[in-house]
Amino acid sequence: MKQVFCVGELLIDFVAENQGSDLSKATVFTKKAGGAPANVACAIAKLGGNSNFIGSVGDDAFGDFLLDVLDGHKVNISLAQRSDIFTTLAFVSLAEDGERDFVFSRGADRALSYNERVSALFQDQIVHFGAATCFLGGPLEATYFRYLEDARNADAFVSFDPNYRPDLWKENTEYFIERSKQIIANADLCKFSKEEAQLLAGADDLENALTSLHELGTPMIAITLGVEGTLVSLNGDSFIVPSVPVKAVDTTGAGDAFIGCLLYQLSCEKEPQEVLSQTGRLTAMVSVANKAGAITTTNFGAIDSLPTLQDLNDL
Repeated sequence: MKQVFCVGELLIDFVAENQGSDLSKATVFTKKAGGAPANVACAIAKLGGNSNFIGSVGDDAFGDFLLDVLDGHKVNISLAQRSDIFTTLAFVSLAEDGERDFVFSRGADRALSYNERVSALFQDQIVHFGAATCFLGGPLEATYFRYLEDARNADAFVSFDPNYRPDLWKENTEYFIERSKQIIANADLCKFSKEEAQLLAGADDLENALTSLHELGTPMIAITLGVEGTLVSLNGDSFIVPSVPVKAVDTTGAGDAFIGCLLYQLSCEKEPQEVLSQTGRLTAMVSVANKAGAITTTNFGAIDSLPTLQDLNDL
């Protein structure tokens, strides 16, 4: 089984549960561990995979809590760093259908510095880049792209999820698009939401978006469509893998559960890149990943709601 290295942010989600999607009206919050790459690492580990988190948290009580959560889920945290900057926070309000309203208070995630010994660990493994905060400057941004170069040079399987958050970008969306495209050009697998695919491709029609995104260089794209399933495209040959109907209460982490489950399955393969040319096997993998995403929406909190292998078998 291959190692999966997840690069990016680990943060506190303060969740206002069952108080509507307007964060300005929320009054009571519950502390949860969050951050897309950390969620993916936990998703992989909870399924029995070998995951490693590479990111930075504050040298404070929240940082202690976050690393304890990852360690408790058997994620390797030996490559995580501590900073004297306060741990990054996100405030999340949820509507009855599970949709969210976000506000970020950025902190220690930006302080991740490059570790030259990490590149040797990437050899023939899987490296996942989750980008919510990684293009916002600080040492993290430069480190992120150095690790991308290291992963390519090490013949690693590269996965990318842009995790676009409008609150983070506002007037600087073009920079987000530019930086995302640089990773898409180097990724074996890209996972997008419908809105992300349209944004990054500059196209409203998903087929046109797929064409534009493939032209950047990535051979496989998975676009999660919620209840409609997942649109998969292998070098332009596209098809939809149906979703699983569930009653959603919190969509936080559903996409992370999906890509985590897919990467777990790929980590069990001797040559993950070869699977990208095998439509039947990949369809079966995406179907299982759809289950993982669906299960995660049925409870509050991303990491707490991630499924085990038994949960997947029971659905």
